[in-house]
Amino acid sequence: MHRTVTERAFAKVNLTLHVTGQRADGYHLLDSLVVFTSITDRLTATRSGVFSLTLEGPFGREIPGDFDNLVLRAARMFTQSREVAFTLEKHLPPASGIGGGSADAAAAIRAMLKLLHIENDPDHTEAVFDTLDREAVLALGADVPVCLFSQPARMRGIGNELTLIDSPRAWITLVNPRVEVPTPQVFKALKSKTNPAMPEALPAWPNAKSLADWLQDQRNDLQAPALEIAPVIADVLTELQRQSGALIARMSGSGATCFALFTTEAEAQTAASAIRQSHPAWWTAAGQVFPGDAEAQAFIS
Repeated sequence: MHRTVTERAFAKVNLTLHVTGQRADGYHLLDSLVVFTSITDRLTATRSGVFSLTLEGPFGREIPGDFDNLVLRAARMFTQSREVAFTLEKHLPPASGIGGGSADAAAAIRAMLKLLHIENDPDHTEAVFDTLDREAVLALGADVPVCLFSQPARMRGIGNELTLIDSPRAWITLVNPRVEVPTPQVFKALKSKTNPAMPEALPAWPNAKSLADWLQDQRNDLQAPALEIAPVIADVLTELQRQSGALIARMSGSGATCFALFTTEAEAQTAASAIRQSHPAWWTAAGQVFPGDAEAQAFIS
């Protein structure tokens, strides 16, 4: 029997984010190409008879440690959660457009599934959802379903329509200027709520450059309103674009984290080192973009 399990909460990056509409209940409809990186938080869950959360890491003090924390909210989906103690090493800046809290919630769900001996075969990830209340998962946040899979995906609807896709191997540098950009404020500042979606059929990208070339014709519709709220995002994008080997620079999610894609690890790490040196107050990290499995197709609704 598993007594302790450890899960990584992978940083999520929206390579595209097209806002295609708004429902009557206020929820926005999205069409987004999402990938995951080797830049992570780390969550440990132990069956100890005590329901608790210990926060560690550089950003541990910046998130709630009470029952509002997404780790505990996710764990409470399981009646056995009262027996589990969690330790979260928080390395991803909160509220930064890379799904940190959602990734933590997804890690908590995966940890509970493993502690409870529920099968979680990565080759058949749709089985995870057979054991969960899908509405409850989505209620934790629009990014939680895609973070449960932590594989490249096309995310549509309000985050409830997922198609796992294949993507090329690439490297990425993430930069956050350490300013908060409230997501509701960004959506409120969005001038058009009905914009074109991505092409219905996505191409096959043989390498990182072909992906970046295709991305040039796509968008993050939240980037412009986020720039109005936090002009420093423009400085971040400029710094990323000027780095040697940068294929494309764009904001992720509702901000303020921005990314640049690279072909090699050396380019991504060199860019991160240069930006850390020139802007030590910014959060900067580099890592791998995980490629997808073309045969792993799953849908939830």
